[in-house]
Amino acid sequence: MLLILSVLIVLALVASFLYARSIFNRIERVEVSSSLTSSSSGTNYLIVGSDTRENVTEEGDAGFNGSEAPSGQRSDTILVLHLEGGKAKMLSIPRDLYVPIAGTDGSQKINAAYNGGPTRLVDTVTQNFDIPIDRYMEVDFVSFAGLVDGLGGITIDFPFPAQDTESGLFVMETGPVELNGDQALAYVRSRHYQELKDGEWVEDPTADLGRIQRQQKFLTVVFGKLSDTRNPFALARAASGMAGGLRIDDEMTFTDALKLGWGMRGITPEALPPLPVDNDRNESGAVLILRDDEAQPILDEVR
Repeated sequence: MLLILSVLIVLALVASFLYARSIFNRIERVEVSSSLTSSSSGTNYLIVGSDTRENVTEEGDAGFNGSEAPSGQRSDTILVLHLEGGKAKMLSIPRDLYVPIAGTDGSQKINAAYNGGPTRLVDTVTQNFDIPIDRYMEVDFVSFAGLVDGLGGITIDFPFPAQDTESGLFVMETGPVELNGDQALAYVRSRHYQELKDGEWVEDPTADLGRIQRQQKFLTVVFGKLSDTRNPFALARAASGMAGGLRIDDEMTFTDALKLGWGMRGITPEALPPLPVDNDRNESGAVLILRDDEAQPILDEVR
């Protein structure tokens, strides 16, 4: 009986390994290897949430908002995940940060760099912040929702009822609320976040900076649930749910992916403080200007 049990365990592990590799082989590669650099300590992953809706075709699809898909793409979420010494840190880069765009003669909001391709975005991050990027990962909204559903939903604490009529967020409960994929998508996309206080809907005055804090809170929960999940079938469902819209750099191997998964086991990433910025307005509209000297200690955490 013990021999039979041992054989079954080995077969299950082999099957899980082969299934995981088959999922990995479905992931689209992005040619950014020429822009990747090795950090002197740890590993930096540039993780981008794209607002492309090319796979969203009908009502009911995650990310559908009743309008036509935009002709271009912009990076809706930009963050650096830094792994080192059994610890993880997350740095969010505001999408409205006004910076020189790599490969051009001008400056724009940093999320516009992605419209010139992932390589331009990687170069823009590296050149403006002196952050080495080892690996590149990109996920669209559809896949994002699939990941959450694959995990069986995630729980976010709401101190007040919240809504955003543009993103589709509507939560009338307070306290811990379990969100499915579509609800989670509406939460992280919210740019006009409102809370019900004393009978009135009050919009978050911090705008994009508040959105970054909500995204960090959300991603901390997601990474924490991934790291705590021991059921290989649940992890497989999560991976399968997002594989179709995931893109990774052309140098990442299956072994690299396993190292990332293993490195995140039992880790809840530390969300670094928001980058210090000033509000401004120019030809690009409302923008954020980095307070460079004050930002250096924060940037040093992922260099």
